[in-house]
Amino acid sequence: MRFFITLSYNGKNYVGWQIQPNGIGVQQVLQDALSTVLREPLEVTGAGRTDAGVHARKMVAHFDFSGGSFDEKDLIRKLNSFLPRDISIREIREVKSDAHARFSAISRTYKYYLTTEKDPFLHDFTYQVFFQPDIIAMNALCEVLKEYEDFTSFSKLHTDVKTNNCRIQEAYWRQEGDTRFTFTITADRFLRNMVRAIVGTLLEAGRGKLDEYGFRRVIEAKNRQVAGDSAPGHALFLHDVIYPDDVWV
Repeated sequence: MRFFITLSYNGKNYVGWQIQPNGIGVQQVLQDALSTVLREPLEVTGAGRTDAGVHARKMVAHFDFSGGSFDEKDLIRKLNSFLPRDISIREIREVKSDAHARFSAISRTYKYYLTTEKDPFLHDFTYQVFFQPDIIAMNALCEVLKEYEDFTSFSKLHTDVKTNNCRIQEAYWRQEGDTRFTFTITADRFLRNMVRAIVGTLLEAGRGKLDEYGFRRVIEAKNRQVAGDSAPGHALFLHDVIYPDDVWV
């Protein structure tokens, strides 16, 4: 049987979602916990891979289990007792045998949190900037993003993906009070480093250093070197992953 497992994690102590030789990934920790609790060697496949230090309010992964039935609530309780404090299991649901955590997803949403205020309680989860961002200018460029599909200029170089095309469904900044800003972006898929590169480039517009013409030139150049610097990963969250209703059993 195949199951989708929904989890949240604080990415501060991890090299990202994916198993890597240079450090501990969330995927490895989850896989080890499942294998231990269910007493069967298991592999988990995630809906995507977050970069080092990036968090997830909602990550979805799938695993196959042949050891018979189990109580899903009881398994959640056992896993949460076994896992470290920075990883939490929220749901386990059976899905159809051909459902795939990555390829069956129809959209993913990321949020990026920005502040202009020094706050020790927000330090680990927001990016502090030392200027007042022009949210109107940044939102104007968000509308431009929806007109394009090739986002090579915002992709990490030398990746193994076959295409850099993505369909962005929504992208916008929202201001909360005088000091806090949230960027929300939803697309059918994302490239490695894409959201952080977009945020870093939009912040150039927020400084008054990039207009619509310049932003279009960045996208159309299909060259990572012409876009802005990537914003730090600690303020980025995978917020949601959506699947069609017909994946569930």
